[in-house]
Amino acid sequence: MSDVSPLVILGTGLAGYNLAKEFRKLDTRRPLLLITADDGRFYSKPLLSTGFAKGKEADELAMQDAAAMAAQLDAEILVQTRVDAIDPATRSLRVGDRQVQYSDLVLATGALARRLPGAQSLGERILSINDLTDYARFRRALAGKRSVLIVGAGLIGCEFANDLAAAGYEVQVVAPDRTLMAGLIPSQVAAPIRTALESLGVRFHLGKGIEQMTATDSGVRVTLEDGTRIEAEQALSAIGLVPNRELAEAAGLEVAKGISVDRQLRTSAEHIYALGDCAEVASLSLMYVMPLMNGARALAKTLTGNPTAVSYSAMPIMVKTPACPLVVSPPLTATEGEWSISGEGSDQRALFHDSQGNLHGYALTGAAVMEKLQLNRKLPGWLV
Repeated sequence: MSDVSPLVILGTGLAGYNLAKEFRKLDTRRPLLLITADDGRFYSKPLLSTGFAKGKEADELAMQDAAAMAAQLDAEILVQTRVDAIDPATRSLRVGDRQVQYSDLVLATGALARRLPGAQSLGERILSINDLTDYARFRRALAGKRSVLIVGAGLIGCEFANDLAAAGYEVQVVAPDRTLMAGLIPSQVAAPIRTALESLGVRFHLGKGIEQMTATDSGVRVTLEDGTRIEAEQALSAIGLVPNRELAEAAGLEVAKGISVDRQLRTSAEHIYALGDCAEVASLSLMYVMPLMNGARALAKTLTGNPTAVSYSAMPIMVKTPACPLVVSPPLTATEGEWSISGEGSDQRALFHDSQGNLHGYALTGAAVMEKLQLNRKLPGWLV
C-alpha cells in the first residue's frame, strides 16, 4: 500500500466520476479516494427528466454501481458517508470518528434543490428531484396517482412537465413568472413551448404566487394569491438549484454564489479545488454538463503536474422539451444588447446582439434548432 496520501474527490456525480476517469488516464499510480453521501451509482443526471415517459425505474437509469466504478478506476469509494469538516491546515477531512488525509482535495459536491417555503409541512406530498435517490422516491410517491402539481416554470419545471405529461399524468404548473423559463429565453420564444405543452394536457397558472399550501386526504391543495385553488395527488418542487458550498464555507474557503475558484479551479486554500455545479469559475456559475466536462479535463491535467486553465466555448443548452424542441445559448458575454425575434408558429428564432451588431446568444425552437451549428461559429467563447 502506498504511503502517499490519496487524491480525494468529494462527490460521485458526473463531476466527481468524470474527473476520476480523466485523472486515471494520466496517472495510474496515485491513490484515489472518492467519498459520497449516496450509494455511489454512476448515472447521467440529465436522464432524470426523461425517465417517466420512458417508464424507467431508478435502477434502470443507473449505469454502474460503486463497486464496478471502484474497480474501473482502481479507487476506493466510500458510500453513504458524510464528511463532517475540512481542515486545510492539516490537509485532512473529519469523517465521523476518523481522520482522512489528502494530498489534493476536489470538491464535486454539486448543487442542492432550492427549498420551497412551507413545503416541509407537507412531507412526501411535495418532493424535489435532484439525484437518483430523489427520482426513486418520487416514483414511489407517484404509485397509484395520476395528477401532479409542479411548482416552478423554469427549465427543470418545463422538462418535468413534458416528461410527466408524456407519461400520461395530469400535470399543472404554478409559477410567479408570467412566461416559461423567464430570464433564460424571451417571452415570444416561450410561447410555442407553452402551446406545445398545453397540447399534451399541461395546465399553467402563471404570474401568480402561492398564498398557502395544505395537505389533503388525497394529496395537496395550493391556494394562489388571487384565490385560485389547485388540487393534485402529488406535488413536485422545481424552483431551481443552489451550489452546495456548506463544507467549503465552514472550512473558511472563499465563496460567492458557489465555491470561488480561479481558471485552474483552485479555491482560496492550497491543494483544494472545486468542480461542477458547486463551483463558481472566474465569477461564472454554470450548472450544465459541458462546462463540467471541460473542467474535468483541465483539472485532471493540473492535478497531474500540468497546470491548465479551463476554457469555455459557447455551450448551447439543449432543453428536453420534445413537444417543442428548444436550444439556448445564453448571452453571457454581453453586458447590454437586445433580442431580435423572427419566425412563425413553433419555429422561433431569437438572436441577441450588442450595440455593435455582434452576436452573443440565441434561442431557437422547433425547426429553427437546425441553425445552431451555423450560429455557434459566430459566438464568442464564454471563458477564453
